[in-house]
This record gives sequence, C-alpha cells and structure tokens, in this order.
Amino acid sequence: MRMATFNILHGRSVHDGVVHPDRLVDAIRQLDPDVLALQEVDLDQPRSGMSDLTAVAAAAMEAASHRFVAAIAGTPGATWMAATGREQPGTSAYGIALLSRYPAVDWQVVRLPRVPMKFPMYLRGPNRVQVVNEEPRAAVVARLETPVGPLTVANTHLSFVPGWNRRQLRLLMRDLRGFPGPHVLMGDLNMPPARVGRLSGLRSLGETLTFPADRPEMQLDHILTDDGGLRADSCSAPELPISDHRALVVDISRH
Repeated sequence: MRMATFNILHGRSVHDGVVHPDRLVDAIRQLDPDVLALQEVDLDQPRSGMSDLTAVAAAAMEAASHRFVAAIAGTPGATWMAATGREQPGTSAYGIALLSRYPAVDWQVVRLPRVPMKFPMYLRGPNRVQVVNEEPRAAVVARLETPVGPLTVANTHLSFVPGWNRRQLRLLMRDLRGFPGPHVLMGDLNMPPARVGRLSGLRSLGETLTFPADRPEMQLDHILTDDGGLRADSCSAPELPISDHRALVVDISRH
C-alpha cells in the first residue's frame, strides 16, 4: 500500500508562479498513492482558478473516499477568518485534505490552537521583517479499511512557529489516541524527524529530505505510526511540477 503526504502550495509552481489543475493531476498520477494527505489546498480561490483542488486530486487518483477540511474561510493574504465547518456553500476556503482509494467508515475533524496574536517573522536577508497573522490549524482524521487492516489516519499542517507547533502536536496526539488504533499521522509538521518522534511517540515510516523542493535540506513532511506490524518497503521524495515541497512517499506492508 502506498501512502503519500504532499504540501501542494495551492497547486502553484515556484518556477513560473502559475497554478494549473493539469499540473496537479500530473503530480498525483506520478505519485500513484492509495492514501494521500494534502496540505495548502484551495477551494474556490481566484489564485487557483476557482478550482476545487481536492476534487481534482480525487479524480486523478480515483479515490473512493476524500474529505477537505478548511482551516480558514475567505482568501489567504486578504480577508479571512478561522473556519468552523459551518460556512455557507460556495465560501472560498483553504486547508487540508485526506484522500483514499479505500473506504472510510468514519471522519472526524480536530481544531488545533493557533497563535493568538500577530508577531514579527524574521526572513533571510537584511532588514526583512514581516508581521504575521498566523493561520488557524486543523487535522482531518479517517478510519480506513485498508489491505493492511483498519487504520486511523490523520493529516495535519502544523504551525511553522517554534514552540507553538510542539504544543499543537502534543494536543493532536492526545486527541488521536482517543480514536481506535492503530494510528498513522501524516502531514507537514514543520519540525525535523527527531523532534517529531520525541513529541509524538510515533515511529517514522520514512526519513528523507523534502524541503525546499529544488535542493532539499530538511524533512518537514512526515508519515508516522504506532503500529509495530507495519514495515516501510521503500521511501522516496520525488520532485514534482508544483510546490516548494517534495512529496514524501512510502510503500508499506504488514509483517
């Protein structure tokens, strides 16, 4: 069974700045995942052609089950508010998605705490300080019937703010352990493997560099489990036609 996590940067290429759904389709078909976690996913946003990127990805991989969860309602970088799940149909949104070729018997959403105030972020280069209004964060959780047995799979995109992402991960793990096991956690966790393993208590199914896409220097994207019977048969991080991240891809089996 192939599992993949991919921060898609709302389908944008960092080389020409263009968003085109066909590039997302090509990327998903190259990955050929059975279970796919996506982050930075647009719904009805002008910058991505008003596309439903979750539906585009679901069609590309022929998913039997999929779910988009908005972290914000509105337009990133303009007017937005924290999503609640009670938005009117047709509301522009941005968030995460979980897709599967296997049936989902249950779906849950976990809302994570966000940084409660604007703060300065220091970028590379001289005098480059940006005031950031950190976006809300969420996790989508599914109970999947898979060839390696039932799995509770969670996908999330944690804050890039040190300390705050650690708090979010601890709280997510507390909630995740309340769902039936075994568990798999996927997503852009914005932390290196050693820290993720220590805070989550989970075992990595694949370690390889994923960011930045052109010349990866670190691993921010992870697939982890508490299932001692799952084995990673292969792990890769292919460069794809979109995003500033590489996807993390793991082929797993049970032994």
